[in-house]
Amino acid sequence: MADILGLGLDAAAGGAFGLIGTALGRVAGFFERRQTHAQEVRQWSHELALHELQMKARQQETEMQMAIEAQQGSWAGLEASINADRALGQGSQWVVNTLRLVRPSLTLLLWLITAYIFAVTKQDTIIEAAVFAATAATLWWFGDRAPKPRSM
Repeated sequence: MADILGLGLDAAAGGAFGLIGTALGRVAGFFERRQTHAQEVRQWSHELALHELQMKARQQETEMQMAIEAQQGSWAGLEASINADRALGQGSQWVVNTLRLVRPSLTLLLWLITAYIFAVTKQDTIIEAAVFAATAATLWWFGDRAPKPRSM
């Protein structure tokens, strides 16, 4: 009987240890899955941060490209204006001289109007706008219009 009782106790103890081992395996599996999930979350966060940086870089690249194109358009407009001014040499000298006096006359008139606005108006925003307009017009009209050196 002792042998049967010993065999029964051995079987019960083996079963108990088997259940404890299974339970420990499940608990260890739970912590392993939690650790794997945390690692994936960190990896996804890293990938998300990389994608956001790439989007910002593309946005900055697009903005730079737009600024370059705007600058090129501005230069193209200036070049067209200069070429139009060069084409004036085909008429009679009196007409050419009169046309060439238009820009300085308008500039003088614009600065006289700006001086009047500065003297009369007490609102800073209006004064700033008038000075900005007069300066921009002057630099546009006379910015790169110096006579070209003649080649020999």
